[in-house]
Amino acid sequence: MPRTNPAPPSSPAPRTAPRTAPQPALLARDLVRSLGGRRVLDGVSLTAPPGRRIGLIGENGVGKSTLLRLLAGADQPDAGSVSRPADLGFLHQETPFDAHTTVTTVLDEALREAREDLAELERLGADLARLPEDDPGHGEVLAAYGQRLEQAQDRESWDADRRAALVLDGLGLGGLGHQRTLGSLSGGQRGRLTLAALLVRRPSALLLDEPTNHLDDDAAAFLEEQLRALPGAVVTASHDRAFLDAVCTDLIDLDPAVSGPVRFGGTYSAYVREKRAERQRWERRYAEEQQELEELRHAAGVSAHRLAPDRGRRDHEKMGYGHRAGRVQSQISRRVRNAARHLDELERAQVAEPPPPLRFAGGALAAAAADDSRPLIALRKVRVPGRLALDALEVSPTDRLLVTGGNGAGKSTLLAVLAGSLAAAEGEVRRRRNLSVGLLAQDTVFDRPDRTARTVYELSLGLARAEKVPLSSLGLLHERDLDTPVGRLSVGQRRRLALALLVARPPQLLLLDEPTNHLSPRLCDELEDALASGPGAIVLASHDRWLRRRWEGRTIHLERSGGR
Repeated sequence: MPRTNPAPPSSPAPRTAPRTAPQPALLARDLVRSLGGRRVLDGVSLTAPPGRRIGLIGENGVGKSTLLRLLAGADQPDAGSVSRPADLGFLHQETPFDAHTTVTTVLDEALREAREDLAELERLGADLARLPEDDPGHGEVLAAYGQRLEQAQDRESWDADRRAALVLDGLGLGGLGHQRTLGSLSGGQRGRLTLAALLVRRPSALLLDEPTNHLDDDAAAFLEEQLRALPGAVVTASHDRAFLDAVCTDLIDLDPAVSGPVRFGGTYSAYVREKRAERQRWERRYAEEQQELEELRHAAGVSAHRLAPDRGRRDHEKMGYGHRAGRVQSQISRRVRNAARHLDELERAQVAEPPPPLRFAGGALAAAAADDSRPLIALRKVRVPGRLALDALEVSPTDRLLVTGGNGAGKSTLLAVLAGSLAAAEGEVRRRRNLSVGLLAQDTVFDRPDRTARTVYELSLGLARAEKVPLSSLGLLHERDLDTPVGRLSVGQRRRLALALLVARPPQLLLLDEPTNHLSPRLCDELEDALASGPGAIVLASHDRWLRRRWEGRTIHLERSGGR
């Protein structure tokens, strides 16, 4: 790579060759999947025809990644079926290549199908030139040529090598050495390389799990343009609200709803308004039904009591007692039967109770420092060779500081220097004595994946603190997930657990590296609200365009050269 490919054929033969049927839609019917004893997906169906771009949204753990794995064939449903195009592409949240794989190998695999198309067209073209038109095998070879030609045209196979160079450059990987191994790349570079390989392939259907993680503004805009230009179906799970707005033609909400997963045709912004209204309608309908059920139970109980057979004759009732009593008893009996029938029907068809949504309840994210007059930390002429060059920075005790910049500009490096986990090669770093610092890193890794979320929380904080601030009280994990081994939690749920460990004992300086990555859009909104006020200092690095548009604190921008 790069290499010279044969030019598209100019022979008139392909124009008379039969065309294959249009690429089928990606279809899922009544999918059921249980994990760890919990039903994650229950009867989910999905239709993704070519040209539609569907966004999967919902809280962490509702099954977005599970659904993508079922659609891709990487996991099998307990019930239901999936029909998928043969050349489907799937972007995992975690890179599928091992650490020893080179960049060249990844790109060669991405270009393999296009190169096979061109090699096969060259072979079939030679066969057509050799066989006379009246040869019995000529029609079969011509049909095969036509099918392969259409496939090559759909994949734009003649343009694949040039497209590979453009995609690498668009995702910020243009200067990456092709002999480097994946183990030598940063997590962001590995994720972007895997995404680039899929865009180069141009499969008939594309499944993307959190595709904008690790992308800066330019790379995210490039990805959005590429996806809008794809002729095939796209299904993506994403926390990126700006990305959902820019790309998706449809949204599917996997959060619990009165009639199951909801499909919405429109932008994310419009969906948020509709989601809020739909939840209110569900809560109102449930409350009204519960009131009606209570009234029916009361009515049936009172009428049944009046129907009791041992009521004695009253003094004023004489000759007509038996006749009137029989008639009244008959009327009451009929009302009891009608009320009981209506009650039974309503109880069988009643709307399920809306489950309480997760609501971030962490309170203050950072703790107040004793003295507000002096900075918590000050940097002077700090240098980390090849990664960061910063002349001056002070963080005050109540600072709200957003660090922006492209990939490789040094945002994560700056947070590591502030945290004290990375020493600067040059310059001065002065921090307050006994300063408490907490860092939410981009990659959430727990040493013991077999331990439950509750156990990790208690061991990390100590039993006394864990009892004072229960994990369930923070609104970050459902009660049902607290006793799940962390290795079985979704990436987003593990991220929530890491955040819980920080806010349960707020530090004086809280450092957040891409805090909205892997979190549900709703939690992102609530976390942003919590960032805006409260004691202590917070420094965060973020690519999140939605967050940055709403940011009201200080901002510094780092350039790729390492400057401020």
